[in-house]
Amino acid sequence: MEKFFVKKVLNNNVLIAASDDKTEVVLIGRGIGFGRHQGDSIVRSSVEKLFVLKDRSEQEQYKKLLPHLDDETLKVIIAAVELIRERVGETLNEHIHVGLTDHLLFAVNRMMRGMGISNPFLLETKALYPFEYEIAEEVTKLINSKLTIKLPEGETGFIALHIHSAVANKDVKDLSRHSELIATLVGMIESQLEVELDKESIDYMRLVRHIRYTIERVVRGEKVEEPEKIANLLKAEYPVCYNLSWKLIKVMQQTLKHPVYDAEAVYLTMHLQRIQTKMK
Repeated sequence: MEKFFVKKVLNNNVLIAASDDKTEVVLIGRGIGFGRHQGDSIVRSSVEKLFVLKDRSEQEQYKKLLPHLDDETLKVIIAAVELIRERVGETLNEHIHVGLTDHLLFAVNRMMRGMGISNPFLLETKALYPFEYEIAEEVTKLINSKLTIKLPEGETGFIALHIHSAVANKDVKDLSRHSELIATLVGMIESQLEVELDKESIDYMRLVRHIRYTIERVVRGEKVEEPEKIANLLKAEYPVCYNLSWKLIKVMQQTLKHPVYDAEAVYLTMHLQRIQTKMK
């Protein structure tokens, strides 16, 4: 029978233990830590939840967070991570345990103090990561049903970013910066073309995703070939959209601190022209 050996009791329901092969694990179970001491053995059948934090710094961060969580909130957050894991159906970056726990602790505490949470990038996040957003809605519903607070819709967007971060193995801070950049660029497009984009439309989603993929190519330094004949045609036929695409590219360059290849202006112009034509 598989056994674990207690290394540190964090609270009555959570402890750090070592498996037979010396791997450090986090064990969760009702009353699992009560009366336990370092070196005590625990059989697998008494463990409700188990996860491994291989990265030493992740372990230390997680241990520091736990004393700030009451048992009920911790249980709900752990259940939320399990829900995400089941819905995604693949391995998540282990940072989600630290990142999502830290974020939800902050969000729950703010809501308990009556402090609102706003998310200026909610619509962009919803358009960029529809699958993650769908799961985040389930997580928000779970938390709201189990705790005495009600997380607002804006919080669903933040949770979706954490889910995408864990799935795609990307830093949440980078994702947030990219969402902020996209929101800035969309604002410029609406202002320059004097339009109000329908944030639920297919065209809006296509535009936002195109900008996202452009940002990702720029960050990776991936070159896109420029179709010269099309570039000359767009420049001549659609000067407003072509010039606007270059303004957007300059903002991208300044924000991302990376060069943007000229070809990106061509493809961006096509999207802008489609939007302008439909808005007439």
